Amino acid sequence: MAKKSSIENNNRRARLVKKFAGRRERLKAVANDEALSMEERFEARLKLAELPRNSAAVRVRNRCEVSGRPRAYYRKLRMSRIALRELGSKGLIPGLVKSSW
Repeated sequence: MAKKSSIENNNRRARLVKKFAGRRERLKAVANDEALSMEERFEARLKLAELPRNSAAVRVRNRCEVSGRPRAYYRKLRMSRIALRELGSKGLIPGLVKSSW
């Protein structure tokens, strides 16, 4: 199980990303628009830099929904390999059979 604080910090980042997504997207569109003047584009970059760093989507870490583990994460199942194996062994994941020979 991951530390509660690291899980909470990641959840806080995810909330910030959701909150600032629209504003960040508009500012990026203005900053990358070649048709606008350099001053307008630069102003958009400055406003983008004023937004909280944790509102950037790249700062959110994929974590297991069950244990909070950040490594060995399966995106499709949204859990780590360890949690997947435990739940699969208990028969809680439909269609998953742990092989043994």
